[in-house]
Amino acid sequence: MSKPTPLSGFPELLPEQRFVEQQVIDTLRRTFELHGFAGIETRAVEPLDQLLRKGDTSKEVYLLRRLHEESAEGHAGLGLHFDLTVPFARYVLENAGKLEFPFRRYQIQKVWRGERPQEGRYREFTQADIDIVGRDVLPFHHDVEVTRVMVDALSRLAFLPGFRLQVNNRKLIQGFYAGLGIASGDATDEVMRVVDKLDKLPVERVRSMLVDEVGLDGATADRVLSLATIRAADDSFVAAVRALGVEHELLDEGLAELAELVTACAPLVTDRVRVEADLSIARGLDYYTGTVFETRLDGYESLGSICSGGRYDALASDGRTTYPGVGISLGLSRVLVTLATRTGLAADRKVPSAVLVAVTDEESRSVSDGVATALRSQGVPCEVAASAQKFGKQIRYAERRGIPFVWFVQDDGTHQVKDIRSGDQVAADPASWTPPTADLRPHVAAANPEEQQ
Repeated sequence: MSKPTPLSGFPELLPEQRFVEQQVIDTLRRTFELHGFAGIETRAVEPLDQLLRKGDTSKEVYLLRRLHEESAEGHAGLGLHFDLTVPFARYVLENAGKLEFPFRRYQIQKVWRGERPQEGRYREFTQADIDIVGRDVLPFHHDVEVTRVMVDALSRLAFLPGFRLQVNNRKLIQGFYAGLGIASGDATDEVMRVVDKLDKLPVERVRSMLVDEVGLDGATADRVLSLATIRAADDSFVAAVRALGVEHELLDEGLAELAELVTACAPLVTDRVRVEADLSIARGLDYYTGTVFETRLDGYESLGSICSGGRYDALASDGRTTYPGVGISLGLSRVLVTLATRTGLAADRKVPSAVLVAVTDEESRSVSDGVATALRSQGVPCEVAASAQKFGKQIRYAERRGIPFVWFVQDDGTHQVKDIRSGDQVAADPASWTPPTADLRPHVAAANPEEQQ
């Protein structure tokens, strides 16, 4: 078999990088469960009409097709899900009679998008979502709750650089636009779509698009952009919006909700964590109806948002009952693959083993196997040397893998364990010995931590 060519957009991690991913998933899961969220997993595929029902996503969906497909469409009418929100909405509708509402779920799973691969954007990647869904109504305090839960989860990932959670409210945006006379839903959505490009395009370019493509007059475009430039780490943005002189009932509602959220999150702010009202945030998918979130890492602004979401009031409905929800999604692969590439983020050893049990000769391998069994019964990850080479070579084998201890069975049947970092070697009993807690499992480390500043 010839050497395979890597597939762009389908990242595969080395063992020491995969350990970091697993540690992150474990941390997220524990945090979400601390807040009472239940874990679920949905199927990988959804009917194509469901995937394309909301938002402009048709160019991103991977279709399923059998090798000998004979249908007129040329595919099975199924696509791989491009996010976890759409399949979750379907899951809620199918299982509504078995769920207790409000239903709080977390989901950590692969998704697929057929877009051009680049740093932070992949065709196959892992997302971690939390959502709270109600039946017919979902009080606003749940918007605050999911914000606080995700901030808590991200704060527990000590290797992350500082981050900024940017929040806005679509009611605020829509009410402001309505107050300007932008009345139709289509026009409002189009203005939001253009304004949402402010993090990628210069203000002058966005203004031109509002005038030339959306059809706003210059004065209205300027007022739209005046709103989008408002940012505040507290509720002072309310006065800044009021100063623009626009009035509308929906604007008032959005301002009140956003002020409540920012104020409620203020106690979570630290030197690493900032929560900011950013009135340029709109989110591209049109199912969002209230609160919207985006999150950016300090020093990695080119990645765009690594954690985003919002309130959706009508995504899930069976015609009689509506299930409004609010959720936020972390792009796990987006963060981890980038940090692994830029900073060398990885575990400090390539294997989970804390101990290598040396083999004196092949005839006594069963003795070494017995030592390993005794250590594992104590919860000590270990492995037996692959071959009975000279002890120096077995020690170098451990060094290359980052294994801190090598275990030797002496000729008289006694045991000794060597810390190959310090050279200390002491007598030990495999039935009771355990390494220091710090050495029991690998630890997350960055080869170039200064690059995270």
